[in-house]
Amino acid sequence: MTTTATTAPPRAGTNTKQKIGLVICALYGLTNIPSAFVPIDTGDQDGPPFAIMVVSSILGLISLVAAIMAWRGNRVSLRVAAGAMIVCTLTGLPAFFVDVPMGVKALVAVSVVITVVAAVLMFSGDRRPSSVTD
Repeated sequence: MTTTATTAPPRAGTNTKQKIGLVICALYGLTNIPSAFVPIDTGDQDGPPFAIMVVSSILGLISLVAAIMAWRGNRVSLRVAAGAMIVCTLTGLPAFFVDVPMGVKALVAVSVVITVVAAVLMFSGDRRPSSVTD
């Protein structure tokens, strides 16, 4: 009887670009967590619906926790962090289509750029050397 030892494939660590993307994701999630606790001004201008603010807080918390788990090497949580960050950004896109102050539209535009940059960095892998055949 022969026994064969199976070895697990080596676990790919996070590279520097991915770590930068994870830090951006964690900071973005951290800034979204208190949004449900900010009072909505009921004066002249309408703020976002309270449900959107709660969803933003929940997604911010998910992004933060998933980014921390991804930093520790969990590959699934990398996708969860990016997904939560993208969905959170999508909740702000209606600001482009309603009458809101230009500052709010600029803030949403900045969040879109931050999300794209973070997602690209989070999913950037190491460059593989090209195989040369003789």
